[in-house]
Order: sequence, then structure tokens, then C-alpha cells
Amino acid sequence: MQIHPSDTVAVALEPLQAGLQLTVAGHSVVLLDNVPQGHKFALASMEPGDSVQKYGCTIGIATQSIQPGQWVHTHNMKTGLSENQEYQYRPVDCTQPSQPPRTFQGYLRPDGRAAIRNEIWILPTVGCVNGIAQQLVAQNQHLVEGSLEGIYTFPHPFGCSQMGEDHAQTRRLLAALANHPHAAGVLVLGLGCENLTMEQFQAELGQWDDERVKFLVCQQVEDELEEGSRLLAQLAAYAKEFQRQPLPTSKLVVGLKCGGSDGLSGITANPTVGQFCDN
Repeated sequence: MQIHPSDTVAVALEPLQAGLQLTVAGHSVVLLDNVPQGHKFALASMEPGDSVQKYGCTIGIATQSIQPGQWVHTHNMKTGLSENQEYQYRPVDCTQPSQPPRTFQGYLRPDGRAAIRNEIWILPTVGCVNGIAQQLVAQNQHLVEGSLEGIYTFPHPFGCSQMGEDHAQTRRLLAALANHPHAAGVLVLGLGCENLTMEQFQAELGQWDDERVKFLVCQQVEDELEEGSRLLAQLAAYAKEFQRQPLPTSKLVVGLKCGGSDGLSGITANPTVGQFCDN
């Protein structure tokens, strides 16, 4: 596949064997080497010092003579970048054509954010209460009905014997989970003697809605399972007030993660994600 008309290389969409005759965007090429999937082969002759073009841009400099059909890789190409590269960033503003209104069936939260799930989350502040959290999940499945779609916990080994940035990162992560719109209700579950105290967690969390977020320190109650179940019942009643409704797709927040780029990412995943976001 030739990505841009000015490219001097093409991309093998599958493993290709030497001797194969191909026609790529009007270029008739006989492969001189085996070319792995996602790798490049030459469409034009190049001499040492010539630029190698892909995506309509220079991606490197030929280090030896390259004939059409040859595999182009680190053995015959080097970077064109110097140790210190100076450039100016001049982004071009793109105006997207107006799109017809689109909606999805979601849950509108009081703060204006949207969710595609309506769940209760139990967040342990310390790994010592993972078992209690899992028991609470198991014992309260009868609450999952109507618009409440599930009760879940997020076990982890942290929250105690942590210091410095490790401790701060645990606080930040748990607070971010507590603020997630998919959680219609949150039970923050602590033990009472951990490094990550409930007071520290609340300070990290900032403001919260007492109907949506409940706190339980196990060492401060006689029966943590009974008290936890009582709080979960309150959260379930609150969560069931939310019903799916049509919401504009502009309220969707889509997280993207690179799983490791390869030679095909630029012609598969990246354009797909871009088109999805544009639409």
C-alpha cells in the first residue's frame, strides 16, 4: 500500500515473499527481498543521501543504493534528525462540517456528566479490607435490580506501608475512581489503622455528595458487614433514581490508549480513531 502519492516506499499489509510481482498505485514492482508485515519496500530507486518518503514526509535517509522492490529498513536507511532539531509548530485549524445531532442512551449525573453504566463501587482504601469488600458484594447482589446494573469492588494491595509519591498516587487513583460518573454510588471502605486514613482520602476527594458517597471504617463499628450492607442499601436506592435517557454524543468522554505502535498503526488504528472522534 502506498500511503501518499509522493511516497517512495509502500507498506506490506501481509508478509511478502521475494520474487512476488506487484502493482502498487501504478508502480510495477518485483520484490527483491522478503518483506515482513508492516514493513516497507521501495517503489523507486534511491541513492545514498536520498530522502525516504512515507506519509508524504521524509522519514529517513538512504545509506546505500536501494532498488525498487528492496526491503527498506534500518540496514539501508538512517534517521534524518540531528541531535538538536529546531522547528516551528504551525497547526492548521480544521473546520468540521456540521453533523446531524446524535444521541446515545445514557445516565445524566447531577453535575452534568454522562455515564453509560449505573453501578455501585466499593473502594478499599487498603488491601487489608479486600475480603470484606468482596463479601459485601456477594451478600448484596439482591440490590441489583431496576436501573442498578451491578455492585463491584476494586481490590488492590496498597494503602498501607506506603510513603511519599507511592502513597500520594494511591490516594489520587482511588479518588479518581470515586469521582467516576459510571459509579452512581460509592462506598469507601477503610480498616482504621492504615497509612491512607479516611481523612486523607476525603481531603484528596474534595467535595462530595453525601447521597452518592458513603464512608465506612471497619474498626469503628461492631459489625462491618451489617453496617456496610445498610450503607449499600442507601446507595442502591439513590442509584435506582437514575434512568437511561437520550443524551448528545458530545457528552461522551472516550479514553484512548496506545497498545504499542507498529508499521500498520498509522493506516489502521490512528485514522479509525480520528474518524470516530470527528463524527
